[in-house]
Amino acid sequence: MFTTRPTLQGTHGMVSSTHWLASQSAMAVLEDGGNAFDAAVAAGFVLHVVEPHLNGPAGEVPIILAPAGGEPTVLCGQGPAPAGATIDHYTALGLDLVPGTGPLAAAVPGAFDAWMVLLRDHGTKRLAEVLRYAIGYAEHGHPAVERIGETVETVRELFETEWTTSAELYLPDGKAPAAGRLLTNPALAATWRRLVAEAEAAGPGRETQIEAARRVWREGFIAEELADAAARPAMDSSGHRNAGTMTGDDLAAFEATYEPPVRHFWNGWTVCKAGPWSQGPVLLQQLALLPYGLSEADLGTPDFLHLLIEGGKLAMADREAWYGDAADVPLTELLSRPYNDERRALIGEQASYELRPGRPGGRTPRLSKQALAAVARAASGAAGPAAGPGGGEPTVGGGDLGLGLGGRAAGEPAVDRDGVTRGDTCHLDVVDRWGNMVAATPSGGWLQSNPVIPALGFPLGTRLQMTWLDPGLPNSLTPGRRPRTTLTPSLALRGDTPVMAFGTPGGDQQDQWSTHFFLGVALRAPVRSGLDLQGAIDAPNWHQESFPGSFHPRAMTAGRVVVESRVGEPALAELRRRGHDVVVGDPWSEGRLCAVARDPETGVLLAAANPRGAQGYAVGR
Repeated sequence: MFTTRPTLQGTHGMVSSTHWLASQSAMAVLEDGGNAFDAAVAAGFVLHVVEPHLNGPAGEVPIILAPAGGEPTVLCGQGPAPAGATIDHYTALGLDLVPGTGPLAAAVPGAFDAWMVLLRDHGTKRLAEVLRYAIGYAEHGHPAVERIGETVETVRELFETEWTTSAELYLPDGKAPAAGRLLTNPALAATWRRLVAEAEAAGPGRETQIEAARRVWREGFIAEELADAAARPAMDSSGHRNAGTMTGDDLAAFEATYEPPVRHFWNGWTVCKAGPWSQGPVLLQQLALLPYGLSEADLGTPDFLHLLIEGGKLAMADREAWYGDAADVPLTELLSRPYNDERRALIGEQASYELRPGRPGGRTPRLSKQALAAVARAASGAAGPAAGPGGGEPTVGGGDLGLGLGGRAAGEPAVDRDGVTRGDTCHLDVVDRWGNMVAATPSGGWLQSNPVIPALGFPLGTRLQMTWLDPGLPNSLTPGRRPRTTLTPSLALRGDTPVMAFGTPGGDQQDQWSTHFFLGVALRAPVRSGLDLQGAIDAPNWHQESFPGSFHPRAMTAGRVVVESRVGEPALAELRRRGHDVVVGDPWSEGRLCAVARDPETGVLLAAANPRGAQGYAVGR
């Protein structure tokens, strides 16, 4: 099949990420003798600098890692709701949803500590060695990608009238960053230089310095600035100026934690995902719903598309009813053969326009009032409030500046219904010559989430918008509990051996696109005696929106399927015949996948990256 570029092959190391500078920075670490985990940390901090509209240091990152010869592990960099983030506090403000922007939406930042724990426990490099790439790009500049300026323009009025500290950084002299022009962030460079200096003052040991940096973030000058920013009222998507709930005590209490991944065996593969505090098990449920006997000949056929679309609806309905950190999620039942045999029988010849969560173990599903309202609006065909993208990450398009005044909703960058990517998040994968492998999906704390903290050079995040203000739900806003994130890296094994790390930005679309990619690899014949990573990434992609979105204002569009035009008219006609509400997007508009792999028999390493948006890049040798 046609591919835009080859699947890279080599033996030293491979990196794939959503920005070429992050990929090359990670490769520089590998060339300097570092391992995959050192390289991932360096790339993660570079992504904060070069994709500030998609992630930042005060965001979050789930990481799946597989040390050579060791067991796959999840490292959770998703911070919880602060102690003061109670449902009563938000409803007393007249809110029925957590705002999509502003301090009220800020969870405890989790990304920084997760990167530090990864470096401490699995890396070999010193803090200064992995941060020097991000410091260099922040201090001396990097050529801005087009999306940064486009994002800033969508929130120009908000920056100029309310979030003036953001305007100082991103609208100097009233001009948004122009594509290809050098963009600097002196405050961020100074923050990391001071962090390194204080860490090195703690002692000569590598781990001593990393632990000191963690303390600076949680209890030192950075923590003080973060807590002050949270306490400062700022305009948010409710149209009011609200202060947040996060305090210094919340910051001091958080530590990134390890946990075993959720696993599912499918057709000789074992796929590992983060737990149901993420949406990760949705990918596993989609695999469990598939019938036996699929082959390469099925890829891209109308029957295959219909099967995955309808299976995805069932899996996402279960996510809505059962996933969340505030509940004991019945994962064993959700992934069991009897349950999925029963659920598979619901997939008929025609497209479903219903939200149909299952009853694992005989339990009765319960949905939030907002989800039920979204379902009712979708069933009636009414355009509910802000019926913009039903899926995707915060939108950066539209004319209401994220203030809830009638245009697109605020939140994470979104995939529009026409398939055009307005923005999303980041992803990176690394494998090294020793066989260490890591996948990470950093996000949150983007420039349009909260006002820039001038002393630090970055804003707070907004992940609490993913929780509900109805009590008693798996994903209800609960102090000390993690909001259910859409961030969802993946790791796949053959037998007991890690073989492939992959993932994509895209909010609610992530585990749709990742499922399509995985099946494209698992069912497709090898090329050059290796996995056809690039072919699976380049294959025409799609997503469906028949579920309440995770981002404010939590809309859904029942029956809606956004399909790249490359799927072809015969398949599109057949989907329409089966009742799908088909929207045809641009030919290269769905997904931003990255992947690396290692052949356990030969030791050959592979990598590929998404050509869509002309920004993701794989490197290696």
